[in-house]
Amino acid sequence: MPELDKNKYNGCNCEGDSNIRQAKGNSMTVKFILSEYVDKAMAEAMYDKLEDRSFVGKIPVCKGVIAFGSTLKECQNELRSTLEDWILLGLKLRHRMPVIDNIDLNQEPSLEPLDTL
Repeated sequence: MPELDKNKYNGCNCEGDSNIRQAKGNSMTVKFILSEYVDKAMAEAMYDKLEDRSFVGKIPVCKGVIAFGSTLKECQNELRSTLEDWILLGLKLRHRMPVIDNIDLNQEPSLEPLDTL
């Protein structure tokens, strides 16, 4: 089986794609919208220590996203996993997703014809 040319297929420069190329100086970087959305949402997370010394974390803008852990790190990991599942289910069910730091997952993607590859 022939090897794919990774430079040719490493994302496309089309609006609405799951990744967007951005010029920075002379180099191009690829931004992954879902990854950035998760990172920005996690930056808004709030954590509390409970009476039993465990932790609870939530992301207020993402209704229902809550997680628990015996350590802060465990709670953060559980919260990220819960958030990822919440996003995937919300997208699948076409729920209105909150816009976080100007990242809007509610827009319909614009698809390019396959012959442009």
